[in-house]
Amino acid sequence: MSEINPNDFLILVVDDISHNLQFIGNLLEEAGYETTFATSGRQAIERVKNARPALVLLDLMMPDIDGIEVCSILKSDPNYKDIPIIFLTASHETTHLVQAFQQGAVDYITKPFKAEEIIVRIENQLRLYTQEKQLAEQNIQLQKEIQHRITVEADLEEKATQLEQALKELKSTQVELIQSKKMSSLGQIVAGIAHEINNPASFIMGNINHAIQYFNDFYHLVELYQQALPESTPEINELIEEIDLDFLVDDWKKMMNSIKLGAERLYQIVCSLRNFSRLGEAEIKSVDIHQGIDNSLLILQHRLQAVGARPEIKIIKDYGQLPQVMCYPSQLNQVFLYLLANAIDAIEKVSGVMPTITIRTELSREQNQQDTNNPLPETDVVNIYITDNGIGINKKILANIFDPFFTTKPVGNGTGLGLSISHQIIVDKHKGQIHCHSTPGQGTTFIVTIPLTILPYSPIKYQDSRG
Repeated sequence: MSEINPNDFLILVVDDISHNLQFIGNLLEEAGYETTFATSGRQAIERVKNARPALVLLDLMMPDIDGIEVCSILKSDPNYKDIPIIFLTASHETTHLVQAFQQGAVDYITKPFKAEEIIVRIENQLRLYTQEKQLAEQNIQLQKEIQHRITVEADLEEKATQLEQALKELKSTQVELIQSKKMSSLGQIVAGIAHEINNPASFIMGNINHAIQYFNDFYHLVELYQQALPESTPEINELIEEIDLDFLVDDWKKMMNSIKLGAERLYQIVCSLRNFSRLGEAEIKSVDIHQGIDNSLLILQHRLQAVGARPEIKIIKDYGQLPQVMCYPSQLNQVFLYLLANAIDAIEKVSGVMPTITIRTELSREQNQQDTNNPLPETDVVNIYITDNGIGINKKILANIFDPFFTTKPVGNGTGLGLSISHQIIVDKHKGQIHCHSTPGQGTTFIVTIPLTILPYSPIKYQDSRG
């Protein structure tokens, strides 16, 4: 039990009998306590307000205001309600003690007084008073520490938010730079390939019809010779039999037709490459969405062909009636290329099914949700659905597929930027939306929604959250 130092405490003694005041005063002073006195209830209240004692010894019965009323007045005042009050009462007055305790008294001492009892009861109450005061101070300090910790945690949370925002800005900037560089490089490569192929393709296209005509003329000349000289020489008859002239003529026509078809196909590829790259078309332009999808399919034609046990991937086109769309053509083509390549990747991981990619387009109207606080009127949009029956995407990672640098592919097989760049192109640049629905083991559908008309793109400027 902790000891108390009497010199640290002022005790107020209230009694209307001077003999009692003198007895208790001498006793307390001998014990080392500082004392002050009052002979009435009103005087006791004034002494408490002026001296702020640590404890009050209060006579229960007094002529003006009795001790119970004085106790009630002090306990009702927030400034003094914590001061412990010990009642002084004659043995025949104990019936009033219940009321005294109800008003807030902590103890009582009966008359005639016993010196040891007074000192012990005072010490007990001062010890409790001291402990309660220390506990209150500790509680205040604890509240301060809690508030400080809350403030520190709030600062840390704010800094964490700022760092997270800075990281998002950095990733967004990285994605935009990589996408811009990638698009530029891809456009240059595709345009270069198209240019290199174009020269021999143009040569073949420019001469194939002449070659066919020359052969027809030559063969017609041979026929005329046969008619004019029905009796040919043995050497000629031997050569005709050796080369199988009828077969040669028939096969030549087939071969030239095949060459012509191949040349036309090559020319289509060159045109598709040019349309896909669209260098110099960094600005918004009105284009045919279906042509962009077809060009992307043509680029990926080699991946659609049968490989090993996997049959050729079947492409189902369910194109709706679409008007021209205002967009960034080369970047939108890049999105189609990413999504179709992902569909092929997913299909290559399954077996036992007929590999199929379905592409559906439609025109619809929807509420513009760019600003949820002030939504714009309904607008015409184009929806593009690209569905595969591949391996599907696990629900645990579905929410992260558009995050920059997120990939489930082995190291070296993917950067995790394809879908992130696609998201940025569709959402930021075209003010549209891109969603993904997938069922593991059944397939995946990507839904791209873009408005028919968009405003020119300006990079997002992030504001420092610190102001």
